[in-house]
Amino acid sequence: MTHRPNGERPTLEDVARRSGVSRSTVSRAINGSPRVSPAVTERVRQVVNELGYVPNQAARKLVTRRNDAVAVVVTEPQNRLFVDPFFDLHLRGIRQELVRQGAQLVLLLIEEPDDYARVGNFLGGSHVDGALLFSLRADDPLPEMVTRMGLPAVLGGRPLLGAGESDGGYAYVDADNRGGAREAVRHLVSLGRTRIATITGPLNQAAAVDRLDGYRDVLLDSNPHLIVEGDFTFQGGADAMSALLEKSPDLDAVFVASDLMAGGALRVLRDRGRKVPDDVALIGFDDLPPLVEAMDPPLTTVHQDIEGMGRLMARLLFSRTSDPSEDGGIQPLSSVIAPTRLVLRQSA
Repeated sequence: MTHRPNGERPTLEDVARRSGVSRSTVSRAINGSPRVSPAVTERVRQVVNELGYVPNQAARKLVTRRNDAVAVVVTEPQNRLFVDPFFDLHLRGIRQELVRQGAQLVLLLIEEPDDYARVGNFLGGSHVDGALLFSLRADDPLPEMVTRMGLPAVLGGRPLLGAGESDGGYAYVDADNRGGAREAVRHLVSLGRTRIATITGPLNQAAAVDRLDGYRDVLLDSNPHLIVEGDFTFQGGADAMSALLEKSPDLDAVFVASDLMAGGALRVLRDRGRKVPDDVALIGFDDLPPLVEAMDPPLTTVHQDIEGMGRLMARLLFSRTSDPSEDGGIQPLSSVIAPTRLVLRQSA
């Protein structure tokens, strides 16, 4: 690494002079502009490394009006966020894409109603280029809040809409929750199970509603006593399994709307002397490694590419922030429904 005389920091002009191109070409190459050829971009990057040039981020922000930062807003308590493998995988995928784009992740949590004002003030303060929103409930004000601000956003999961409501034009990335649930329940039916129960997620979230709808698509005349609402946590799954056994002690299969809840359900079945899968077949949803492999027996579950969906959310957001429409507004994007597949293990 070389430096200018007298310990001065290398400048953009130094990089341009050494690279043999104009100052504007260097700026475009550093910012990843497609208008610069790959050969020139590589040459500029080599010179940047040789000189130890560090872009002036404050000046760059004035020119580009970008912060190179993205807010990830999660409507969950902190103690759940850091113990649930689902969020870890999602955040890992997001971070991978942000690193590729040269951007920072800013994590914001909403645990109490008062947090909305605090988060809203931050998002509206020109600190970030866009937002990724997770764990939205019915009537959650976040999507409308960021729309009013003109802040580009992508939702993790489709918004839960009431009858006659439009989707508000929100872009989202979700798994085929309904299709995955159908495949799981059909498998249980193919095993000859006739008293198939389900533990849902919280029914103010679209993923839980879709998975319940998939269950009902297969079991059109399902008994209400075979349906209990959970909360996507281990203890919630245990509590729901206990309630199911009280109401329907003769059940012979359970489709659980998340792997974490399936772990709780499995513990209760074992404590009650029910063998899995001999007495009760069990299927989860998520395919969270190494959780599902560590269960005894290993859990049959619906796989969704959680990490990949995180990367895709960030990618969609960047395409939105870097490709404004001609009138200066936000370019509309198509939402994405990622495929799922049933992974067979020993529990069903």
